[in-house]
Amino acid sequence: MTVSGARAGAVDTRSDLGVRLTALARVVELGPGRVDPALITDASRLLMRAGDRLKLSGDHTVVALAGGTGSGKSSLFNRISGLELSPTGVRRPTTARTHACVWGLDGAGPLLDWLQVQWRHRFARASALDRGESQLHGLILLDLPDHDSIRAITDHEADRLIEIADVIVWVLDPQKYADAATHTRYVAELAGHEAVTVFALNQADRLAPEELAECVVDLSDLLKREGVQQPRIVPTSATTGRGVNSLKSVLAESVVNRRAAVHRLQADLDRVMGRLTKVMPAPEAMSVQQSVDLARQEGLTDALCDAVGVPAVGEAMENVYGARSIAWVGWPFARWAARLRPDPLNSLRLGGLRDEIKAVTAASVSAQPAEVENAVQALADGLTPGMPEAWRDGVRDAARSNLARLPQVISEDVGEVAPPLDRVPGWWRALKIWQYLLVALFVAGLAWAVAIVVYGVMGVGQEPADLLGDVSALPWLGLMTVSVLGVGLLSAIASRNFVVLGANRERERLERDMRRRIAAIAKEQVVQPVEQELRRYNEFFAALTAARR
Repeated sequence: MTVSGARAGAVDTRSDLGVRLTALARVVELGPGRVDPALITDASRLLMRAGDRLKLSGDHTVVALAGGTGSGKSSLFNRISGLELSPTGVRRPTTARTHACVWGLDGAGPLLDWLQVQWRHRFARASALDRGESQLHGLILLDLPDHDSIRAITDHEADRLIEIADVIVWVLDPQKYADAATHTRYVAELAGHEAVTVFALNQADRLAPEELAECVVDLSDLLKREGVQQPRIVPTSATTGRGVNSLKSVLAESVVNRRAAVHRLQADLDRVMGRLTKVMPAPEAMSVQQSVDLARQEGLTDALCDAVGVPAVGEAMENVYGARSIAWVGWPFARWAARLRPDPLNSLRLGGLRDEIKAVTAASVSAQPAEVENAVQALADGLTPGMPEAWRDGVRDAARSNLARLPQVISEDVGEVAPPLDRVPGWWRALKIWQYLLVALFVAGLAWAVAIVVYGVMGVGQEPADLLGDVSALPWLGLMTVSVLGVGLLSAIASRNFVVLGANRERERLERDMRRRIAAIAKEQVVQPVEQELRRYNEFFAALTAARR
């Protein structure tokens, strides 16, 4: 592959990684409270590390030689670099600080600063020594302190650089290549990093060819059991130089491709995403609504209306409307007789008519907290089947976020819905005038008939014949009086039918207004927080899916 082709491929790979990291950043943003804090912390650290590494030189590949005490990694470091740069000897640990050898120093300074390699431990290959090794131009080779050192400072430094190096070369010796500390603490944790991990079985000169082959097979089997699917094992000898060129070729491949840094970050990202998907099932296995559908909103409104007692309030208003209409459209004689009976409004406990505008709703509307809670819980439970437990709890918490004050808010707001009982329909007034006109006619006819009887029949006093007429008019006066009573009663009966229709309309209007207010409160106090949590849920899993690619 040409250098330009390698760089073009590296750009594409970095672009794909950038998309995944952006998605992971969204996961980290949306995950708190729903994902294990340790996972969020690890993902945040990866984002910071990836951001720092991608801003630094992409033309340099950081290769770290890691291993335990006595593995010979410092000797191998010197053999690869061709210089005696890192101290070797019998005393352990020999390497107390990280040493770096750079092939092509231009632009490596900021990267070495980020790696925290001290200036006195940085070395550069002279151009005369690089003849024949042009493919290593851009290599930064690190000799790490022993990871099993008794010195805490070197142990911490080794761990830090193993975590951020682009490529890890594990230098193992034939005596301790199966060391549990190395495999459990590091190798198993880096399973899935095959593209950026190499195993150098050093000190191969101490083994016979058959023994070396047996060690390679045994090490390969061990690594596969730990999750390293295709381990790259290179037998080497820092003493004789055996296998060093093969190791250089492996390193040169990573350097020329300019993709090791991206591959390392991708492997780290895959590992974090693997941990996330273990606790967060794949979103395609679930069917979760983006928002609360209209049917569920209607169901919540119905339940809250029942909790408030909207039908009971509407019935009370209907009774008040009917009782109040008596003063206007009832037959006057019946109204006058009704004054001798107890006030029907008192049985409704609604107070006097002078206060009916507010008294009825204020006294009757009171949301029952238990029923309100059940309605809210039913909505949340209907939306969460199939969700992970943490997200189910999140939806429930969102639905209940305003539960403590919700009954009071509903009661106060709905209690302000005033029935228009202060408004007197025009036909009530017209009918009242008509009824009193009939009463006047009835009284006049009755008075006329009495006068005829008194003056014409009983002969009391001098009959004003010209004014009253004769006795023959009595039947007609009686018919007129009865007719007036009949018309009055019929109009009263008809008006009551109209009152019933009007009361029904007023009840429907009141219940509709109360329901509208309750629906608005439910939308603001319950539905919107739930929809916000559902959006968070769907955005989280969309980001999780994008980051898993």
